[in-house]
Amino acid sequence: QVRLVESGGGLVQAGGSLRLSCAASGTMFSIYDMNWYQQQPGKERELVATITSGGSTSYADSVKGRFAISRDNAKMTVWLQINSLKPEDTAVYVCNALHPSLSESYWGLGTQVTVSS
Repeated sequence: QVRLVESGGGLVQAGGSLRLSCAASGTMFSIYDMNWYQQQPGKERELVATITSGGSTSYADSVKGRFAISRDNAKMTVWLQINSLKPEDTAVYVCNALHPSLSESYWGLGTQVTVSS
């Protein structure tokens, strides 16, 4: 089982940057694909960034070039660097760990990012 705790959110002006962290505890963190989702009020949770156990990354079109996901398996941590923030990036950002067999999926509670114009 994997427990996830996000941090690093806050209130920032448009154009600013934030670095979100997702600290994991549990076993075999390195085998999980790690995802960041964006949860906005009234909308479905949207996948914005993925880093696989092998280190491959992928992004939603809406964040390409501005978001960067990374991981350190020794520290059991995943980061989401968010640059050139826009008001439409305002959301709760939620970390997810997905077992490669798709049989296990774990979620954090999220961290709030608010971007003012």
